[in-house]
Amino acid sequence: MSSRRNVLAGKPRGLLMVVSSPSGAGKTTLCTRLRAEYPSLGFSVSYTTRPPRPGETDGVEYNFVDQPRFQEMIARDDFAEYAMVHGNMYGTAAQRVADAIEDGRDLLFDIDYQGGRQLRRKFPDDVVLVFILPPSLKELERRLRGRGTDSNEVIEGRVRVAREELRHYDEYDYLVMNDELDRAYDALRAIYLAQVHACVRQTPTAEQVLSGQEQLL
Repeated sequence: MSSRRNVLAGKPRGLLMVVSSPSGAGKTTLCTRLRAEYPSLGFSVSYTTRPPRPGETDGVEYNFVDQPRFQEMIARDDFAEYAMVHGNMYGTAAQRVADAIEDGRDLLFDIDYQGGRQLRRKFPDDVVLVFILPPSLKELERRLRGRGTDSNEVIEGRVRVAREELRHYDEYDYLVMNDELDRAYDALRAIYLAQVHACVRQTPTAEQVLSGQEQLL
């Protein structure tokens, strides 16, 4: 009997979809739109040591913890991935990720290349990495200044970080240029749908069909 026939029928495996971009490239807008169209696509709520911003709620945008607790979680190997970004620690709970995969639930991750790299190392068959490209660094800076929320020093720091993040583009499976929002969204949506229907995730579904056919023989 082939290895295909030994797969236990059950739910399709969950997808871990990582979307990364420099600040100001439009990642949040694109991901919000994707989740609005596909409500079953869950959002992985990270742990972070940074203070909540106005309007943020603990457990919704992030799980806010202090530095000692975050270090305790690292020591217990509680994280599927963690990294320092802009001076603050961010991490994803490993058990929640494993449970989602086995339950057939898709998760969307807003993490950088460091987190994506670690996540793929732990879950190599279940991760797809997407990087949102700005049209140019000049346009990225213009968008950041257009927000009107950050000082020149902060903006210059974000542009420097963006250069570093862009150097890791070749670690990603897909690159999506966000020079026109609708076109960028169509690309992101197509990637999600293609990955949901990938053989590695739909094998249990195929085995259920095959099992039903066998019962008719």
